[in-house]
Amino acid sequence: MSATPTEQVQDSAAESTNSEQVINTTSETAEAAKQALAEEDLSIPEDVPTADDPSSRAAKNDLSGAGFTLDEFASLLSKYDYNFKPGDIVNGTVFALESKGAMIDIGAKTAAFMPLQEVSINRVEGLSDVLLPGEIREFFIMSEENEDGQLSLSIRRIEYQRAWERVRQLQKEDATIYSEVFATNRGGALVRVEGLRGFIPGSHISTRKPKEELVADFLPLKFLEVDEERNRLVLSHRRALVERKMNRLEVGEVVIGAVRGIKPYGAFIDIGGVSGLLHISEISHEHIETPHSVLNVNDQMKVMIIDLDAERGRISLSTKALEPEPGDMLTDPQKVFDKAEEMAARYKQMLLEQAEEGEDPEVVPLD
Repeated sequence: MSATPTEQVQDSAAESTNSEQVINTTSETAEAAKQALAEEDLSIPEDVPTADDPSSRAAKNDLSGAGFTLDEFASLLSKYDYNFKPGDIVNGTVFALESKGAMIDIGAKTAAFMPLQEVSINRVEGLSDVLLPGEIREFFIMSEENEDGQLSLSIRRIEYQRAWERVRQLQKEDATIYSEVFATNRGGALVRVEGLRGFIPGSHISTRKPKEELVADFLPLKFLEVDEERNRLVLSHRRALVERKMNRLEVGEVVIGAVRGIKPYGAFIDIGGVSGLLHISEISHEHIETPHSVLNVNDQMKVMIIDLDAERGRISLSTKALEPEPGDMLTDPQKVFDKAEEMAARYKQMLLEQAEEGEDPEVVPLD
């Protein structure tokens, strides 16, 4: 409902009265402020120091107990002053794979670079076979920063160092390993052990296969030489086989073998894939000028084991100990072979009696 004319006049009069009251109150407040200011003493006290007076300066605070010392601060800064040196091993994050290598973030001013050939000790087709973007791992620093401030890194160097540590430990443990032949040459066969290239001399390959047919074969091997400084890793197939065979053989046992080679000092007899030496002095009780006068290559015969040298991978054999009568190997070798087990039993009894008496059986050295 709309206000009447009389009501509108009354409202206007009320608003005018309120405005006059506000103006009066404001004027009274301003007048009071002027009176207070006039009464206040604004003169400068006589005891106020001048600008030259040291006491006018802000007091110096004792910082000896504050946070940390300057030395500690410098030490803290040094933690973030990355000083990379060749030979260091650092953690890094792979952030880009390129055709010729990988870009690695190791916290340096510039991203480090790892060439493709340094990605692994093994041959790889591409970086993606070994690395993934975002992967964090250890890297070996190969060189100082180049003119662009970039460092060169390697994984292969780390794997190389650890591979030598591993093969040294395996040699110390006299472990038997298995490795695949990947190539052969005139001197022997080539294998890889923990990523390292190893060599098996022809004289330490015990197989009837031609060397060329050994490629892709897995062979049991023993360590002959582990020399990181000369980069020489030499292994023996023969020693591994001899050890395996030795685990099933014992001194005094009669075995059947075949003559594989004859030397002036004796004959090499193949007994189940390993070679034993029948020394000339162990062929017969009778004197023999040369083994050729008694034995021929490929002869099948019975021999007795008289010594097992696992450390050197050698087996010593004898037919002299199997002779029923001295000289039977020269006059009737078949008789020796027929009575071999009987004579071997006597030999074992002799060894037992010598052991009880604290004597060592006589064994002819191989050297």
